[in-house]
Amino acid sequence: MTDLFAPLQSLKQGDWFKLICGASFQHLPAVRSLTLAYTLAGADCIDVAADPAVISAAQAGLQVAKSLAKDAQKRGFDYKGNSPFLMVSLNDGEDPHFRKAEFNPTQCPTNCPRPCERICPAQAIVFNSIKEDFSGVISEKCYGCGRCIPVCPYDIIYTSSYMSTPGAIAPLVMSTGVDAVEIHTKVGRLAEFEQLWQAISPWADQLKLLAISCPDGEGMTDYLRALYELVAPLKSALIWQTDGRSMSGDIGDGTTIAAVKLGQKVLAAKLPGYVQLAGGTNSYTVAKLKAMGLLKKTEGQGAGGRGEEFFPLLPAPCSPTSIAGVAYGSYARVLLSPILEQLENKEVSNTNVKATVRLEEDDVLLWQAVELAHSLVSQIKKSQQER
Repeated sequence: MTDLFAPLQSLKQGDWFKLICGASFQHLPAVRSLTLAYTLAGADCIDVAADPAVISAAQAGLQVAKSLAKDAQKRGFDYKGNSPFLMVSLNDGEDPHFRKAEFNPTQCPTNCPRPCERICPAQAIVFNSIKEDFSGVISEKCYGCGRCIPVCPYDIIYTSSYMSTPGAIAPLVMSTGVDAVEIHTKVGRLAEFEQLWQAISPWADQLKLLAISCPDGEGMTDYLRALYELVAPLKSALIWQTDGRSMSGDIGDGTTIAAVKLGQKVLAAKLPGYVQLAGGTNSYTVAKLKAMGLLKKTEGQGAGGRGEEFFPLLPAPCSPTSIAGVAYGSYARVLLSPILEQLENKEVSNTNVKATVRLEEDDVLLWQAVELAHSLVSQIKKSQQER
């Protein structure tokens, strides 16, 4: 097994970990720092917005991680310098992952308690920010969770959605370092999915992985079967991402139940490929999977029953019987938010020097961030070793 396909080995073993930076999250310093910390902690995949600047920020984080591999090993982390897959997220229609909150701050009464500012997990809503010289939604930080909308006392917050542009997809897929594509879809959008897939398919052979993310809905399993017929045969691995409760993992332990239930439903459909949880995942997810016997038992063969020497080039051809991995979005990002906030505060204090403070430039914060990230990554990695 070469280093190039180490993430696929994790899928095969059932201890795959994916970091979701956010399909709409475009705060470049945070993307770079999150990528760096979670890569050093042992993540298998980094999922980012299909934006060239965001992709570049993630690639920068991956490069720094490689240079710190020996330091990570000395500190007891398992990172060996293997790069996780870099994935970009696309959508075939309106989707909460592909939207931004907006409002006109001049319409806010001065006596408003501003619950939107307090509830925002991304700290994307600010009023009279000294650093930003701005009030309103910091667009690049907003990832579309929508929690600010129902709490606004004056109902002035709304969202703007956007679509993936087929013409812009090809160069992203072909760009150096992009290993995987995830398509966000919904039941009933077969024609829209097909149009998007046709834009990608000429370059699909270059991908190591295709992920399809779909929330629950009436007729979901039949819809997923139809999608499989559209994309098959594939040279890459295929993941069915079960979007249980979008962007909610940081709310509480109960959110993981929706992700697990949807994972069970997709497993029962016996679709070829791997099943990976998302949407509401948090620190309770792996324990829940383990208690329910949904994690893979250690076996000599992979999910497809093929010899290991062929595995890197092939998807899992047989239907899986266990969850192959977990993706973490809002929970993973919020977990590191105290570290990222300290970095931002350092930038504010350096008013005479406009240079950005990078995570690797502060040794203490760097390894605190990696330790926090590892506390999440290690849950599924250690769980696999215990099986």
